Amino acid sequence: MGIEFTKYQGLGNDFILIDNRSSSEPLLTPEAAVELCDRHFGIGADGVIFALPGQEGTDYTMRIFNSDGSEPEMCGNGIRCLAKFIADLEGRSTESLRYRIHTLAGVITPQLRHDGQVTVDMGVPRLLAQEIPTTLTAAEEKVINQPLAVGGKSWNVTCVSMGNPHCITFVDDVAAIPLAEIGPQFEHHAVFPQRTNTEFIQVVNRNYLKMLVWERGAGATMACGTGACAALVAGVLTLNCDRQATVELPGGPLEIQWSEVEQRVYMTGPATKVFTGTWY
Repeated sequence: MGIEFTKYQGLGNDFILIDNRSSSEPLLTPEAAVELCDRHFGIGADGVIFALPGQEGTDYTMRIFNSDGSEPEMCGNGIRCLAKFIADLEGRSTESLRYRIHTLAGVITPQLRHDGQVTVDMGVPRLLAQEIPTTLTAAEEKVINQPLAVGGKSWNVTCVSMGNPHCITFVDDVAAIPLAEIGPQFEHHAVFPQRTNTEFIQVVNRNYLKMLVWERGAGATMACGTGACAALVAGVLTLNCDRQATVELPGGPLEIQWSEVEQRVYMTGPATKVFTGTWY
């Protein structure tokens, strides 16, 4: 049987998008998603995203399988790509469209803009240890600049959930981080019962951050939208940056804002169609 797909990328974080509107369950298994994501024997991607029917009053439901077959709660770059994909499926102009998307992290609202960018209301960050989740401190406490031993070194970390877990540490030079070596040690550390995404952040100035990311279930990626949001929140909590800043990732910049009034985080960035095809 053939499965139609469209490949999208957001700052180099790439995804296989599948029209799943005919079923409330993903058309492919996690094992099949691993095959599709293989960059030598498959299509190649950081994950497979399914556009399913909406639920609980939403327009659509998003499900995603990572390249290792695991299922994250949400994906910031992925949901921008999903919004563009849905507009294509509906045959609508991509200007000023807004969707309410049901995810495992709650309802997320992306809006397609006239300039081709997508702004996503990422919701209110969760800051208590039990919400991340992590055992680094007491369940009802925030994790801000807490020491964590990883790879024979003590790191000061701040933890934030954007519906999925993030561990953020500020460093002098992101280019000096041995990501392939240290990333998995953070991801699988015992203090993170559901594993974690890890962001290494270099403060250029209060409105510009450089970020290197190790994603839970996908490894080193070109960009991570939820990670960029979590990084800005952590930067505000640690007094390293202002509430609005550019976050530069290996694949390019995202604009992130944490509203002081609403306490909601807004992410703005691109999403681009790469190609379409059929997987047999």
